[in-house]
Amino acid sequence: MTEMKPVTEATAVKAPVLPDAQTVTDVKHWTDSLFSFKVSRPASLRFRSGEFVMIGLLGDNGKPLLRAYSIASPSWDEELEFYSIKVQNGPLTSKLQHIQPGDQIILRPKPVGTLVHDALLPGKRLWFFATGTGFAPFASLLREPQTYEDYDEVIITHTCREVAELEYGRQLIESIRQDELLAELIGEGFADKIRYYPTTTREESPKMGRITDLLKDGTVFNDLGIADGITPETDRAMVCGSLAFNHEIKEILEEFGLREGANSEPKEFVVEKAFVG
Repeated sequence: MTEMKPVTEATAVKAPVLPDAQTVTDVKHWTDSLFSFKVSRPASLRFRSGEFVMIGLLGDNGKPLLRAYSIASPSWDEELEFYSIKVQNGPLTSKLQHIQPGDQIILRPKPVGTLVHDALLPGKRLWFFATGTGFAPFASLLREPQTYEDYDEVIITHTCREVAELEYGRQLIESIRQDELLAELIGEGFADKIRYYPTTTREESPKMGRITDLLKDGTVFNDLGIADGITPETDRAMVCGSLAFNHEIKEILEEFGLREGANSEPKEFVVEKAFVG
């Protein structure tokens, strides 16, 4: 007869725990294809605003399925925020879009990236060029005190297909303008330096068109009252979007005389090549 032993803490089968697990604290769905979420921050994690980390879930094979995601929260925040697309058949986002507060995700605490102040030479005017969820690293940098210490003017352009896809960025900038903590942290009036330039390419909105076209024909400069356009003496830029967008903006900036920089060799503009969305 087999001896029956009591199940103890030592012998009980424990539920598997995700490697490098962090707990989801908040989820917000902006459209059928866009959502943002916040997770707990590892106590040891240090990063520069604008960097990205690898996050994900376990795949069907039980192995970590990871993708690069820009951290949308600033370096001083107690939580980590991310902004993501939903791809219904995507290996990761088809699952990630269903997370709820209390769930866990994998977060590899090794931040890297080129969209950081260290990769740019000093300047007077900083441009953020984003499409879609490429807004995420700039959501971090727009809440970073150094952004306003280093520049007299900060222009954020955000191009999406439809108006609803601009809502995450619009609400974030509105909240920045009204944030008393940021005003105390950065200094009163810091938000007056922000100039927000959203455009849509499909749905009608106050400003229609691809930002690349609006740069080429000078519309952006006319709208913002910038007589001298973009010049290497005063302007610096960061770019985050699709590969095609990144390449086109890079060509435009180079035509203006700006040079692409990196962490090891700061120049007038930088492009994030590892972004997922």
